[in-house]
Amino acid sequence: MGGDLDLALLAGAGVLLVAVAGVRVSSRLGVPSLLLYLAIGIVLGEDVIGLSFDDARLARNLGLVALALILAEGGLSTRWADIRPAVPAAAALATVGVAVSIGVTSVAAYLVLDSNWRIAVLAAAVLSSTDAAAVFATLRLLRLPRRLVGALEAESGLNDAPAVIVVTLLASRHPHGVWHAALTLVYELGVGAVIGLAVGYLAVAGLRRAALPATGLYPIATLTCAFASYAAAAAAGASGFLAIYLTALWLGNARLPHRRSTLGFANGVAWLAQIGLFVMLGLLVTPDRLGTAVLPALAIGAVLLLVARPLSVALSTVAFRFSWREQVVLSAAGLRGAVPIVLATIPLTTHIDGGRRVFDVVFVLVVVFTLVQAPLIAPLARRLQLDRGEGSDLDVDAAPLDRIEADLLTVHVPVGSRLHRVEVWELDLPPDAALVFVIRDGRGLVPETTTLLRESDDLLIVVPRSARERAEQRLRAVSRSGRLARFYGDRGDK
Repeated sequence: MGGDLDLALLAGAGVLLVAVAGVRVSSRLGVPSLLLYLAIGIVLGEDVIGLSFDDARLARNLGLVALALILAEGGLSTRWADIRPAVPAAAALATVGVAVSIGVTSVAAYLVLDSNWRIAVLAAAVLSSTDAAAVFATLRLLRLPRRLVGALEAESGLNDAPAVIVVTLLASRHPHGVWHAALTLVYELGVGAVIGLAVGYLAVAGLRRAALPATGLYPIATLTCAFASYAAAAAAGASGFLAIYLTALWLGNARLPHRRSTLGFANGVAWLAQIGLFVMLGLLVTPDRLGTAVLPALAIGAVLLLVARPLSVALSTVAFRFSWREQVVLSAAGLRGAVPIVLATIPLTTHIDGGRRVFDVVFVLVVVFTLVQAPLIAPLARRLQLDRGEGSDLDVDAAPLDRIEADLLTVHVPVGSRLHRVEVWELDLPPDAALVFVIRDGRGLVPETTTLLRESDDLLIVVPRSARERAEQRLRAVSRSGRLARFYGDRGDK
């Protein structure tokens, strides 16, 4: 028994190391890493190496947990100031856009799959949600206008919830009427939002007062609070996905200690969730069945990409004055990834007729369009002159100095920041804040008032907690607008 466990652990460690090493290879080749993970799962599966895995229910449960962790990382790393102007548009994309996408794609699925309307609408609902991990990974390689990035990030964080609810209702062996479905949707989204915001508020209040004995406990506590929100909402029969995203968004934008460590930990957990998720989904696939799914997947995917997505974007954003170029990028960046494949396992667990066919078609569609769609977004944005190179936002981390009721801010000056060549005195920090140390090229120096800051510097600033917000606002303003930030009306509060 012990020997079997040791071999299983060794095999798991080997797979994980291959997956991690493969990220570098896939990035060099320009191939999304999720395809590598799927391939690992297929190779390990029954048709190649011989590992048997056909437990759709376990795959669904583990997949939903993995998606929740990925959403938590997305919420923690999203700045509210960036997405706030785009939240109404994102909410429209996550509701009206999902409905339009389901309506258009279901017609194509009905014609192509030669099935009943229930299976057609189910397939369309499975494909209606964009994938948070894929969208976040792609957007972080670009420098699009903030409103556009905010709309895409918020949409990918919000639209999983309605998609999961619709798929679950359609896949039920005892489907209810339209009014019951509508009330269920309203209840799950409304209660999920309330729980997410309530847990976020309570978690921030608690973590701010907690003086934990080790730095490593802060990331664990933060991510645990986010996942507790998911569990609480699910226990109440509400949307756990919406709850965990809102809680993580609240936590990620609160002034909590050791933010950088928390983001690093959450990013590592999200990577682990992605690797495990895609390897498991690869194991679940039966390669011999995929050949017959290629043509239907291409046909449905073409309608989704060229008709359903652009139409849903146009109707959802008509009131928000997005230019036609922005609408084109919004349409092109509606990436599909783990979410549709995980949602496609739900019909498998309810054993409805046509569920396996939906899974195979969705799997092929995600693989093909990940290869084709994702690499085209960057050149398309450049061609439309939307990749403007606006520069990275200021990275600020904080560690508590409890004895003096102060925080030690660690500020990294990114490339393109207008903090470059600003003298220390021109920062105009609050009177009781002090820039005490600068790390440059691996060496430290104690700055004077006339010391020039440079790109890639790391600044250590001691500031009383009462003045921390003002200090951060001033630093962000100077980073964006230079030493004359106030003259330009930039006070760093947006």
